[in-house]
Amino acid sequence: MPILAYILTALAAYLLGSIPTGFFVAKAKGIDIRAVGSGNIGATNAMRVLGKPAGIFVLLADALKGYVACGLGGLISFHYFNFAYGGIHNMSDAVPTDFPSVRFMVIAGIFAVLGHNYTCWLKFKGGKGIATSAGVYLALAPWALLIAAVVFFLALLATRYVSVGSIAAAIALPGAVWILPPHNLLLGIVTTALGVLAIYKHKGNLQRLVAGTENRLQFKKKEAT
Repeated sequence: MPILAYILTALAAYLLGSIPTGFFVAKAKGIDIRAVGSGNIGATNAMRVLGKPAGIFVLLADALKGYVACGLGGLISFHYFNFAYGGIHNMSDAVPTDFPSVRFMVIAGIFAVLGHNYTCWLKFKGGKGIATSAGVYLALAPWALLIAAVVFFLALLATRYVSVGSIAAAIALPGAVWILPPHNLLLGIVTTALGVLAIYKHKGNLQRLVAGTENRLQFKKKEAT
């Protein structure tokens, strides 16, 4: 059991995921994003507070954290087995049948999301993990991610609430992972747990939805009167 390799993967992925992109982008403009809007450091609040270009940048950067973390997990697993088994020069060369690159990538994905949600740079208070999770599943399960993305946009168009779209996607993604091949038990369990975590991180949004105070997304500017 490559315990040290797993620990290295988890630590590296957590530190990568913990980079508070939205906070840094807002800070560069002289704004503490935690004190304005919803107080969240993620892309939605960045878009509302800083504008669309900055919000899109934060979205892509947060997604990239998850995607790169999974790639890093795969890279660590490859080099571990290259050392452990001696002279594996390609992923298809002499790799054992239980080659756990997927396990390394899943672990990296988990800790990248946890790093984003509970960043050590901001007293373990971070975002909601939606964009970072999207990057993780672009690497691990792109078809399941596509289904979740469609559900997100349909819910967003129907309600104009980003939070409703995010919660709907957090429900749809585990379902798609369980249904679509390849059927990986670890990935299914982890995806379900991350979906529950994403919904939990939206508890404030759920309270505002019930109270009728949640902000709707404006698709076009209001005309001046």
